[in-house]
Amino acid sequence: MGRGNTGVSGGRRRLGWSNDEWNRAAALCAGQLPLVWLVWWFATEAGRDDYGRGGGFLGIVCVPLVLPLLGVLHATVQIMPAVSLARLRPRTAPGPEWSRHLAGSVLIGAAWSALGRAVWGWPVGDTLPWAAGIGVLPVLLLARLRGRAWGAWGVWLRSAGGSFVLFVVCGVSAASLAGHYKPPELSAGQLVGYWRDADGGVLRLTPGGRAVLTRVPTHNDVDEDGDFALCDGTGTWTRQRGSDLRDTDRDGVLVRLDDECGQETYWTIGGTERAPELFVLFGDPDAGDLRIMTRS
Repeated sequence: MGRGNTGVSGGRRRLGWSNDEWNRAAALCAGQLPLVWLVWWFATEAGRDDYGRGGGFLGIVCVPLVLPLLGVLHATVQIMPAVSLARLRPRTAPGPEWSRHLAGSVLIGAAWSALGRAVWGWPVGDTLPWAAGIGVLPVLLLARLRGRAWGAWGVWLRSAGGSFVLFVVCGVSAASLAGHYKPPELSAGQLVGYWRDADGGVLRLTPGGRAVLTRVPTHNDVDEDGDFALCDGTGTWTRQRGSDLRDTDRDGVLVRLDDECGQETYWTIGGTERAPELFVLFGDPDAGDLRIMTRS
């Protein structure tokens, strides 16, 4: 996958890259990914509700296999093409080559961000900092490694070792700063009202303990297909402190229907004091269908 020299005689600069450069870039990209994930987690997930999702042991086991592949992909689609962009500049251009390499990496990251916006509708304000930022560390370290006689495996081993040490140190620091999520404490009176989900479901909780459901998901019976059914009708609701059936110690709302549509469903209280939520996770805790209702 590496590129050979493409230079020609006459003093023209080669625009491709060698296998050694590509291998080092791939190792550095793979080594930074645990730190990138940690930054993402701290910025977007730390101190927030995990909605009862599991940790995914299988994913942890697969990390040593996935990281090298992701590192190769990242180096191939961003870091090394940026090398070619940097070498397009005249030799007399001011500044070191690594600065042009960094500018090219940021430019390519911006292009990938724009593609994500055009194809998948991802907001540029969210993707641009990540797409451009993940190229900074590999570019800077690649410049530092030029001229060092490290073998093909040596750079991978050093990258893996440094990544592990930094991940542990930064992970401990991030965990201590993140804070622990605490769900809001809502009384029965505060739960009264209309709750809606993103799929058009409406749950009305009345002061007398009655519930009115419109396309509200509820747990299916054991002998029925699927994990949940969308139910209409009336029933009852009660505020509870934890649910042994759903294996949670968090407060929630237990909804029972009067007819035969679905089973009783425990809606856990989440969100914040200003923006409370009711949620239930159907199916597999790691990859189930999460339904969230907000008060309207």
